[in-house]
Amino acid sequence: MKKLYLLTLIFPIVIFAQSYLISNIPLPKTYIQNLDPYPCTERCMQEYLDNEMIFSFLSHADAKLENKEQDEVRMMSISILNLGSSVLTDKLRIALLLPYKVIGRYASSTTNASFAYLIAKNHSFELKSYKIESESIEDIKNALLKISKDGFNYVIAPLTQKGADAVGEINPDMNIFFPTINKKDVTSTSSYLVYGGIDYHAQSDLLLKEAVSPLVIFYDKSSIGKKLSLYEEAQFMNAGIDQNLSAEEKDALILDSNKTVVKFSIPKRTTNLEKELFENTNIVNGSFFINTPIVKTGMIMSQLTLYDTNATNVLSTQINYDPLILSMTQYEDRKNMIIANSITQNNNILIETNSLLSNDIVYDWINYTTTVGVDYFFNLATREDREYNIAIQDNQMIYPIELLTPAKYRFINHISHISNIEE
Repeated sequence: MKKLYLLTLIFPIVIFAQSYLISNIPLPKTYIQNLDPYPCTERCMQEYLDNEMIFSFLSHADAKLENKEQDEVRMMSISILNLGSSVLTDKLRIALLLPYKVIGRYASSTTNASFAYLIAKNHSFELKSYKIESESIEDIKNALLKISKDGFNYVIAPLTQKGADAVGEINPDMNIFFPTINKKDVTSTSSYLVYGGIDYHAQSDLLLKEAVSPLVIFYDKSSIGKKLSLYEEAQFMNAGIDQNLSAEEKDALILDSNKTVVKFSIPKRTTNLEKELFENTNIVNGSFFINTPIVKTGMIMSQLTLYDTNATNVLSTQINYDPLILSMTQYEDRKNMIIANSITQNNNILIETNSLLSNDIVYDWINYTTTVGVDYFFNLATREDREYNIAIQDNQMIYPIELLTPAKYRFINHISHISNIEE
């Protein structure tokens, strides 16, 4: 009977997730009445949990609990059972600006991430999608006018660089969060526009501290791949050089440093790297920086081993923080790999709520940053504490960066060997 009850409550959520439409019909709420005349201590609450008396526990857990584990159970239950709150609050209204033809699956996954956060917070809300055909200034301007006319003050906008530039040119007077864009890539100074994209440059800088010469860079034809290859080459060659020197003086110091960079552009259909790797003495014992998607990365790493490159290490940014790397590659191929990751704050309640919608905020950084953006707006609107303690500097989310190694079965913290050798 309990299983049937739970299924009945979850079923509307699953149906909602598949439609990607925000219904005007509210989901049914469950209310639990406390009939116990006696107060319940932390120990009493734990006994209810230990004995699987979840509703007795919830009848007393009508506010935030000091015990972190118990409060997590409380919040998880509120989300899964769609429990009603006795506190009446104003509705939070958030709009989603979705260039669905451009961002593909992220039109639905960012919607799911936003929805999952809001239902987990047990606060009345309205979430509405505004789909646009393109990221032209005209399409975006018309959509923003419609959003403003409909009374929405907060907008989540998973746009590309082109779309973010268009919004900056329009310069609207409404709060807009870009989960896909880092402020380093735009010129806007508007206080209304907040950027949540991760910092690939900062990740690259941290990874380059682990690099040795020769630095071998793999990249694809994508915009991010080409930009990162140029940035990483410049940063590696100019490391430790006074930028106030003349170009001639810099070139002389670079020649004296004996640093070399080798770059390979990998076309989409390429599956064999014998030409690039076999008996290539220019790359032996080097650091290999891979700026390609996960499938291409797996192919590259297997051939680094096949052609005996004796890589000192293999470096990659957030692009390859993906559990597929553990199944697509042999441990021998990845044992010296170092990945920079900025998804460092996990919230179990939001992770589980997203999983109900088949959504990932653990490894998918755009879904993660979307959640951070909704959390930021929720804090602005309600003054409740943020779930994600991420600093904001000059309208940009500053995500911590950790270096990880894909071990045999999971990602583990990287221990630098380069720094140990230098010491």
